[in-house]
This record gives sequence, C-alpha cells and structure tokens, in this order.
Amino acid sequence: MNNTTIAAISTAQGEGGIGVIRISGDDAITIADKIFEPISGKRLCDKKGYTAAFGHVKNKNETVDEAIATVFREPNSYTGENVVEISCHGGLFITREVLRVVLENGAVPAQAGEFTKRAFLNGKLDLTEAEAVIDIISAKSKAAAKAALLAKDGALWKKITDVKTKLVTCSAHLSAWADYPEEDIEEVTEDSLCSVINECLFDLNRLLMTYDKGQTIKEGIDTVIAGKPNTGKSTLMNLLSGKARSIVTDIPGTTRDIIEETVLVGDVILRLSDTAGLRQTGDAVEKIGVDIAKDRISTCGLVLAVFDSSRELDRDDLDLLDSIGDTPSIAIINKTDLESVIDEDYIKSKVKETVKISAKNGEGYDELVKKLTILAGTDDLNPSEGILSNERQRLAVLNSKKALKEALNALAIGMTFDAVNVEIEEAIENILELTGERVSDVVVDSVFHNFCVGK
Repeated sequence: MNNTTIAAISTAQGEGGIGVIRISGDDAITIADKIFEPISGKRLCDKKGYTAAFGHVKNKNETVDEAIATVFREPNSYTGENVVEISCHGGLFITREVLRVVLENGAVPAQAGEFTKRAFLNGKLDLTEAEAVIDIISAKSKAAAKAALLAKDGALWKKITDVKTKLVTCSAHLSAWADYPEEDIEEVTEDSLCSVINECLFDLNRLLMTYDKGQTIKEGIDTVIAGKPNTGKSTLMNLLSGKARSIVTDIPGTTRDIIEETVLVGDVILRLSDTAGLRQTGDAVEKIGVDIAKDRISTCGLVLAVFDSSRELDRDDLDLLDSIGDTPSIAIINKTDLESVIDEDYIKSKVKETVKISAKNGEGYDELVKKLTILAGTDDLNPSEGILSNERQRLAVLNSKKALKEALNALAIGMTFDAVNVEIEEAIENILELTGERVSDVVVDSVFHNFCVGK
C-alpha cells in the first residue's frame, strides 16, 4: 500500500459557495496543521475524529482564505486513513491556491479515483460498492441514483455473497469428505451437488437478467423519432426535451440532419434523435437525411414512430411500419386535437404499443411516459435485490455460470467429484474477482481509471 499523503479538490471546479480540498494519508493531519491556523488556537493533531475547527489557511504568514477544517481519524474515515477536509470559499482561484499550499507542504496530487481506491484497498468498500460510487456521481435520473445508492450499500455484494457462501460450503464439504474418509462426515451425493449448483445457477441467471435493465436505467435508450414530414416529429422532440430543440414549420423536409438530445422522460433516459422526414424525394440533400434516418431505425434501441391522425395512411407510413421490424417501438398517433381519419387498427396490428397524443399541447404525455417505462422494462426492476451495473461484473457472473454448467456436465458423464470440485472452485474464483476479494492490480487500476480526481 502506498503510504504517501494525497490531496485534491473534491468539489466541482468553478464558482460556488464552498470548495473542498481533501487530504488523505498518514501525514494528512500533520500537513493540515502546517497550513491551517484555528481561531481557537487548538491544533488539529489534538482534535478527535469527526470534529471541525474554524480558522484560516496560511501560506507562510499570508492568509489565503478563511476555512473550516474537518478531521477524520483512521480507520473511521472514507479512505480508512487519516483525512482532513478543508472547506474554503468556492471558486477556481481560491480552491487551487489552497490545494497548492497543501501540496507545497508535503502532500502529492491524487490520481483519478485514488481516494476511493484507497477505501477499497483498506477494506472500507468491496469492488462493487466502489464502482457504485462513480455511478452515484454520474447518475442522470432518480432511478439511476437509487440503484447506485443501493449498490453502494451492498445490494449486489449481498446477493453474490449468498451464491459464494453456498459454493464455498459445497466445495469445502466435497474436499473434507474426499480427504478424510475415516471421519464421520456426511456423504456427498450427486443429487445434493446438483441441487446446490442449480440453486446457484438460478441466482446467477436472475442477476444476468438485470444487466440490460440496469444499463437502461444508467445509460438510457438510443431512441429514434421517425415518421414522414409534418407528422409532428420535431414538436414531439421539443415536448420531450422541454425546449425548442428542433425547428418546427409547416414546410415538409425542414429537418434534414439528425438532431440529438439526451432527455429524462419520467424515470427513463432517452438519447433522442429527431430524424429527417421519411418520404420519396428528388432533393439530393434531403435524400441523404432520409437514408441516414432509415439506417438509424435499423440500429437503434427504440423507435418512436410518429403518425398524423388527421391524415390517412400512405405509402411512406406503410414503409415506416414495415421498416421497424423487431426493433422495440411505440407508435405515436399525433395531432389528436384534430379530427382523426387514420386507420388506428392497422397501426396496432403492426406495432404492439401505441399511444395517442397532441405533441402541440402535451395531451397524452403521461400515457406516453407509462408506455416508455413498460417498454424499458424498468417498472418491475428492484435494485434492492442487486443488479449488475457494468460489463466487468457481467463477465464475472457469466464465467461463474459457465464453470457451474461444466460442473453439471461433469456429473452427467460420471466424472469424479474431484473434477466437479475443480469447476466449482473456478466459479468461486470468478465471484471473488467480482467482489474484488481476489483481483489483479490491472483490473483494480481499470476500475478506478474512469473516476474523477478528488473521489
């Protein structure tokens, strides 16, 4: 473990009421005492943990800023080390100046995610809980924040530990029964082994089913708004984004390029693309936009297919319905404020989910939110049961599942219990890598590489 004392600005760098400089390491309190002068005259090294002092940050004899220094003593701190957090006035100059003084007095600049990395290495967090920290910071919705907070509190760790405990108990029983036949140890049977392995496979499969839904909550859905010209695509884009993002006119073909925006609709994040109106056209520039729109429909995660309820279906509408194929979609029958002449039954025969709205005045918006939530699959997701939040976690579960299936195959073809135990131990190894109990430095460095400095 590196025993250097690190420091970084832990708040967003910009104008604000407060800026926080975090110092962590064996010499954190000693370094803080060099540059912080409490009004009370009582040095920080004489203070207990979880206490604070008001005073001034000094650069030699010059006052840099007035501040509050909060002391956290090892092991009862975020990192498990001595920590001092200096809360000064916010702003780029002041926070950087305070950090500079800290560094000049013995601290070294923290690397990305180094505070949380030290928390992991000091046993304050397991690797899934550490990964949840960055998910909390980057959460774009209430659902994403809730899922990350539950992961930070150990929801995934508890779920995967239940599986690990069953497998470790099973493996230990196998080893003891094989190695000490003279002892009075309960016999291991093929049925009992199959029962435990199948229980664990069931739990792992349930976890794997959370991955796609978890990614939807975290990253959102790549969504294309498609339809022929003047069906109200751009008006819908503006309704969902809450601002005039797309140009709205009565002139067909106004939108010729892809207009993109990330929006939160209810608790579903949509990475929206407003595409060119789909129609046969002789305009070379518009045709490029139409071709791009068709390509996006075939590769996106969700299509919002928009139809004008005041106009009968024509060839362009039918082509859109045919082009959707198996892509998840919602047919949006727009302009309900006008008299409807569209064949709704035909649309419903081609697209499972439909909703009637007036994008112009917002009518039907709540129903659209409900449909999106159902289609995203987030309505029945319970993050408190543990969800997989990234590809590293997913791969570890997949590899553990693969080893357990190999164990079942070994039993089926009559291999020895020793051979079966090899596969069970492989499954355990992958679970230990997931939690970080047994993981390489390369993997640890990769996990913390995407953290911000200061966290």
